[in-house]
Amino acid sequence: MIPRYSRQKMASVWSPENRFRKWLDIEILVCEALTRKGVIPKKAFANIKAKADFDVARIDKIERVVKHDVIAFLTSVSEKVGPDARFIHMGLTSSDILDTSFALLLREAADLLLEDVDRLLEILRKKAFRYKKTLMIGRTHGIHAEPITFGLKMALWYQEMLRNRLRLVRARDIVSYGKISGVVGTFTFVDPRVEAYVCRKLGLQPAPVSTQVIQRDRHAEYFATLAIIASSIDKFATEIRLLQRTEVREAEEEFTEGQKGSSAMPHKRNPVLSENLSGLARLMRSYALASLEDLALWHERDISHSSVERVIGPDATILLDFMLNRFAGLVENLVVYPERMMANLSLTHGVIFSQMVLLKLIDKGMSREDAYAIVQKNAMQSWREGQEFKKLIMGDRDVLRFLKPVEIEKVFRLQNFLKHVEFIFRRVFRETA
Repeated sequence: MIPRYSRQKMASVWSPENRFRKWLDIEILVCEALTRKGVIPKKAFANIKAKADFDVARIDKIERVVKHDVIAFLTSVSEKVGPDARFIHMGLTSSDILDTSFALLLREAADLLLEDVDRLLEILRKKAFRYKKTLMIGRTHGIHAEPITFGLKMALWYQEMLRNRLRLVRARDIVSYGKISGVVGTFTFVDPRVEAYVCRKLGLQPAPVSTQVIQRDRHAEYFATLAIIASSIDKFATEIRLLQRTEVREAEEEFTEGQKGSSAMPHKRNPVLSENLSGLARLMRSYALASLEDLALWHERDISHSSVERVIGPDATILLDFMLNRFAGLVENLVVYPERMMANLSLTHGVIFSQMVLLKLIDKGMSREDAYAIVQKNAMQSWREGQEFKKLIMGDRDVLRFLKPVEIEKVFRLQNFLKHVEFIFRRVFRETA
């Protein structure tokens, strides 16, 4: 189960209280900058800073009448401040507040997601080292290829999630831009130095140029990154689903006491968590598509992006938080069956050594074409008749003209497939260090 603390923390990012608090912080910083410039009297600013507050229920009530959330918010604040509230929001447009606060909310959400990713990375790292030399069959096109290790599979996932972490850091940076530049971004009624002051105080960068809004390619990159991370989870979850199939059963989700897999069949142990994650990834990809649709706004701005972002901002970040925590728990409690992996390695009677035989014959002087034909002939016979591939190779006169029995014995060793595992692990985990 997803840890309760994480769900609450991410949901609180998008709470009305947090959103309006960000708005108020921005408005007060603008007033502070204007006071420093001598536009607002110091006494008036002191009063604003002391009394400025809001009431969520009151904002909702006002909005039902005025049909405008920022105006409703400003009215609520004005009721708290009194006459000095006339200095609040001077020269600004709603998007100055909305876009700058949206950057703060997305950044706050990204910080929580980075914590989730770091937890998952540590779990994957531990699994990778635990199963570093646990042999299993590698599959291409769903067909047995050559052995790998389960640890290598975990190392692969670890490396991908590390790239996702880098993407998320970049996405956090790309949306960490604010604007306090007025109705079409020309600073006609607000000094650019006000924007610089506010953004510096908030830890944001000023958008070098804007219209009424910050351009939505930044946000599209952010949501596309979340979709990529979700798609990685989908990829990993799909692999677990494949490994849990009855015919494979090399790993499976933990099946807890009292859990039931089917209303009709008491024997069922289904990969429900993985299936759930694959389904949720589809939603995440749809959010990325919606964010891409937000790029094209009419002239200096229309409002078509706003309704989209009010949905996908909370939904995408809360959902990915859920997915990362669910998958972390899934991997941490994953049940692995090394004995089954070894049994499956033997299903094809040793044909997984075909490339090793091929390369050994070539090394001994046989042409590649001849070697391939000889090895394939024996491999197909092994497939067809269920005979041991090694026995067929040992009995092939064409092979024995180039290889001695002792050399063939050395070829058919599973340890041959492990000789560079340590190298791969050093490359993956030392580079990350």
